[in-house]
Amino acid sequence: MIKEFETYTRLINKAIEDLPLEQSPKELYQPIRYILSLGGKRLRPLLTLMAYGLFREDHASVIKPALAVELFHNFTLMHDDIMDQAPLRRGQLTVHEKWNSNIALLSGDIMMVQAYQLLASAPNGQLKSCLDAFNRCAALVCEGQQLDMNFEQASDVTVEGYLDMIRKKTATLLGFSLELGALLAGADANSQASLRDFGLNVGLGFQLKDDLLDVYGEQAKFGKQVGGDIIANKKTYLLIKSLDQASAEQKERLDRWLQAESFDAEEKVKEVTAIYDQLNIRETTENLVGQYFDRGYKALEQLSAPEKNKKPLKLFADYLINRDH
Repeated sequence: MIKEFETYTRLINKAIEDLPLEQSPKELYQPIRYILSLGGKRLRPLLTLMAYGLFREDHASVIKPALAVELFHNFTLMHDDIMDQAPLRRGQLTVHEKWNSNIALLSGDIMMVQAYQLLASAPNGQLKSCLDAFNRCAALVCEGQQLDMNFEQASDVTVEGYLDMIRKKTATLLGFSLELGALLAGADANSQASLRDFGLNVGLGFQLKDDLLDVYGEQAKFGKQVGGDIIANKKTYLLIKSLDQASAEQKERLDRWLQAESFDAEEKVKEVTAIYDQLNIRETTENLVGQYFDRGYKALEQLSAPEKNKKPLKLFADYLINRDH
């Protein structure tokens, strides 16, 4: 993480360590401590604190509502991993693999409750607005996850449909994290909207970059199984775009791999990636990532705040677009 964010990150990590999770029954609370201990980038609470810092300097006073977005995010990960039957999260066993699915479901539910408890510490004047915005965001994230699951069996997923899905599932929470910081600071509606727009566009670019890294990333850095999306026939931008652009022969090869029930995983990843390379899908995706980040930068330019205060958010976006994990 960039040096400018170290103060915020230390504050977030200390607040996570101080969460009262040594409770009974231990099977309910230990998985929460476990998934939070796996680390992650803490992007969402970091965004909340940075957005708040655009307008006010007492960022320590809003650490609890900022932490709510991290708890909610990890709640979604815990449940998503069950739905996806994912074996690894951040390079370690997922909660349902380490314990079982029932424990993961219930621990996730407790995380959602704790997110609301943390959000309830927002100043009274902003509390209703924060809760309303959070509820809208949470509903969209769930809609996005349902669309993602629907796509698993669908044969007619379009690029537009996929982008709508990741907007809801991933980008909405990044947008809300920034909006929350502005709300907590008492910023005006235009500032809230500009920050939310910045987050939505960066979030879309972030997820598309994640799709790229799943195919082209390094296993040790990425923390998840490289090629996992290909193995699982996940409808990513790379696959949908390839099916759109493929020749008859390439489409036949892709369809054969998509329909195969028994296969060598390494061979499948190699063959499908080769088709992506033939179609220049990596470059096409990188170009779209750049377009979304450019839109995010433009939204940030419209924000009425000192340029020096905006600099951390610009550096943050630079970090995301250039990351390798």
